[in-house]
Amino acid sequence: MGHVSKRLYSSASKLAVSTSQLKQFPPKEAILRPDSGKPNFFDPESWATLQPPPTSALTAFAHRIGLANVLSSADVVRRACTHKSFVNLHAKYYPSSPTPPTNANLATLGNALMGLFASEHLHAAYPHLPTRVLKAAVSAHVGPLTCASVAQEMGAVPLLRWHRQPTTPTSPALLHSDALASIPRAITALVYQEMSLQSARKFVQSFFLSRRVDLRSMIKFRDPKQALIETVEKFGHERPKSRLLRETGRYSNSPVFVVGIFSGQDKLGEGFGSSLKMAEYRAAEDSLHRLYLTRTPDHLLQVPSSTFPSKQGNIYKTGSEAPYTPGVLGEAEIMYASSGRSNIVAPKRLTLEEIEAKREGLDV
Repeated sequence: MGHVSKRLYSSASKLAVSTSQLKQFPPKEAILRPDSGKPNFFDPESWATLQPPPTSALTAFAHRIGLANVLSSADVVRRACTHKSFVNLHAKYYPSSPTPPTNANLATLGNALMGLFASEHLHAAYPHLPTRVLKAAVSAHVGPLTCASVAQEMGAVPLLRWHRQPTTPTSPALLHSDALASIPRAITALVYQEMSLQSARKFVQSFFLSRRVDLRSMIKFRDPKQALIETVEKFGHERPKSRLLRETGRYSNSPVFVVGIFSGQDKLGEGFGSSLKMAEYRAAEDSLHRLYLTRTPDHLLQVPSSTFPSKQGNIYKTGSEAPYTPGVLGEAEIMYASSGRSNIVAPKRLTLEEIEAKREGLDV
């Protein structure tokens, strides 16, 4: 077996090209005839990329992710796995062949749906989450890198049809992860198109929103103690005070201090450190994390899209709606020292006693 033949078989095996599905293998472009007198510029990688995935692989992919009833035909799966960049490569080698359908429109629709589901889920689960942190959390759940990772777990890498593109004045370079991220988005749009909005939300919930993301690392403070003081005043509670809870090795070279922060009789948080200042800093940071990362219990969690019917229907006609109880809007903004980007101090708010006294017409 020659070098070109070895590369041809290797490229075909890597890209899940089934030789049994081809009319001729090796292709006539790969065969060099000594009497032709022309150089052979055959590229095995480009040829393998142009070949469609086998029908068996497409059908197995649909069953593997549990959507065989939605992705009912191999053509639908092939379209969901074909990026729009593949059109230019296909037109270059097969100019007279019809243009293959791509997932461009499906990926755009699926990206909007995934952003909707992630935003409403995170806002309902963490009502006090700051806006910037909420945006970062949405990107962590359904962003491009997460979509590419989910596509790899689905086993969609051998089925992807795409073509690398360099940076242009109007668009950045197209990487493999960017093209791979379009597959889960297109599948989300297909579930919405063939089934319902509820089915698409369940798909996103199963593959994306059920993942654990570290939100604590996304909330940073320049001065957590001052931010905690302003936050406690905003909620109308007593001014927080730091108390030394435990210590060991004060006069050694490795002391450990544990500091707690209290508002009246309520303990807001605690932290440790090799100095009192470090322990107080971590205690104030822990107190803010406990507030802004307060999670709604799963049995009380409701999102607005849950009111839509679970079957296909006309959105312009009145139909059955599921009961919905909106959650309480939390204090979602840190107005002071949020990641060192804001110097705005939150205005002082009235306490509950002052509000009641004002309603009754009493002087405060």
